[in-house]
Amino acid sequence: MSIFNTLKSVFTSNVNYNELVENGALVIDVRTPDEFKSGHVKGSKNIPLNHLASNSASLNGKEVVLVCRSGARAEKAKSILQEKGITAYNAGAWQNLA
Repeated sequence: MSIFNTLKSVFTSNVNYNELVENGALVIDVRTPDEFKSGHVKGSKNIPLNHLASNSASLNGKEVVLVCRSGARAEKAKSILQEKGITAYNAGAWQNLA
């Protein structure tokens, strides 16, 4: 698989994130507090990426839709949560759910 195809598979998906949220998934924004204050998805919770691992217990048993500025931090967050057995999805930029 080429690097392009690998990146494409990481950042694209057939998942309907809005439907997940409508069905109770939590939206977690992993940007910094200042970035979050500048705009965010209504009802989302801000847990910066560098605090996610230590705050992940509150997410156990829940589906989580992750957002950030571009999707890169959300992808790292997805890996962190999946390692802890939490169902997590990378929706990319927060505007994708706004």
